[in-house]
Amino acid sequence: MKVALVHDYIKEYGGAERVLEAFHALYPDAPIYTSLYYPQFLGPHKKRFEKMNIKSSWLQYIPFGFKLISPLRLLSPFAFKSLNLSEYDVIIVSQTGAYFPNLVKKGKAKLYSYTHTPPRYLYGYKTARDWRKHKIFALCAEIANHILRIIDFYSSKNVDQFIANSQEVANRIKKFYRQDAVVIYPPVDIPPLKKESKNKKSYYLAGGRLARAKGIDVIVDAFINNEENLKIFGKGFAGFSDELKEQSRVAGSRIEFVGEVSDEEKLQLMMNAKAYIFASYDEDFGITPVEAMGMGIPVIAYKSGGVQETVIEGKTGLFYTPNTPEKLNEVIKKREEIKILPDDCRKQAQKFDTEHFNTSMKKLIQ
Repeated sequence: MKVALVHDYIKEYGGAERVLEAFHALYPDAPIYTSLYYPQFLGPHKKRFEKMNIKSSWLQYIPFGFKLISPLRLLSPFAFKSLNLSEYDVIIVSQTGAYFPNLVKKGKAKLYSYTHTPPRYLYGYKTARDWRKHKIFALCAEIANHILRIIDFYSSKNVDQFIANSQEVANRIKKFYRQDAVVIYPPVDIPPLKKESKNKKSYYLAGGRLARAKGIDVIVDAFINNEENLKIFGKGFAGFSDELKEQSRVAGSRIEFVGEVSDEEKLQLMMNAKAYIFASYDEDFGITPVEAMGMGIPVIAYKSGGVQETVIEGKTGLFYTPNTPEKLNEVIKKREEIKILPDDCRKQAQKFDTEHFNTSMKKLIQ
C-alpha cells in the first residue's frame, strides 16, 4: 500500500504537527506534501522534521513567504491543486483549518482527511488575529472569505472519509460540509511518572501557542487581580505575546513568561504546578490539558469546545463560564478548597494516549 501524507504548512509546532508526526511514525516511508516548510521557525522542535521526506509546493519560492502565511491562503487552493498524488493508494491529509489541502489531485487514491477544524476564520470562530478592527480591511476580508467558503465546501467533496479530532469538530464537519466524520482523538504522549514531585507547588501554569483565540489575555487579567503566581510557556503569535507582557507588568514578578520550551521542560513545568489553566475559545480538542492531567495535575478550563470531552468536572478539573477574569478567579479559589487526586487525572489522560490513536487509525485505514 503506497501512502502519502499532506499537511497545510509547517512553520510552527503545535497539536496538528504532533498528529503529523504520529502519521509519519505509522507510515515512515510516506512522503509529506505541504505548501510551505520553514524549519528555521520551529525552535527546539526543528530536529523532529529533519529526517522526514518533505516536499513543498511552488509557494515555497515566493520571496518572504514566511511573513505572508495569512495572505497566501488565497493562493493555497491553487498550490494544493497542483500536487498530483494519483500514484498513491491512500492519501492522509492533516487539515489544520488554515489552508485547503484536501484539494490535491487524488486520482483513484482514497483520501482520508484528519480534520483539526474547518477553517475558523471562515465560520465565525475566534482566530489568532483581530482582523475585524480595521473597517476597510474587514470588508475586503469578508469578500475574500465568501469566495474561500465556496472553495472550502468544494474541497470537502474530494474527501472519501473525514476523521475528526473530537466530537466538537465532527459536529462542525456535519454543519459546514454536510458529511459524517469518524472521531479519533489525537495522540498524547503520557510518560510514566518516575516519582512524584516533592517541590512545593507555588504557581499556576498556562501556555501553548500564544494566540488571541487561546484566551491567554483573560488568564493574565485574572492573575493581575489575585495574589497567585503564574507561569506562561509558548511561542508568541502576531505580536500578541508583546501585548501580554505589557499587560502583565502591573503584576510584577508574579507573572512569568518562560518562552518556547521543549517537551521535557513543559512536562516538568506541569508536574510542579498547582493546576493548568486553559481559557481557549471553542477549542477544537486541546492537547495541553490532557498532557497536564497526564502529569497528575488538575485542569481549570473555560467550558467550551473539545476540552469538555477530556476533563471530568470535579474529578480531574473544574470548568468556568463565561470566559472572564472574574469567573476564572472564582474557580481558582474553589480549586484551593477541593481535593483532586493525581491518579484520577492520569487515568483520564491515558484514555487519549498514542496507542489508542495508532490502533484506531490502522483499523480505519486497513
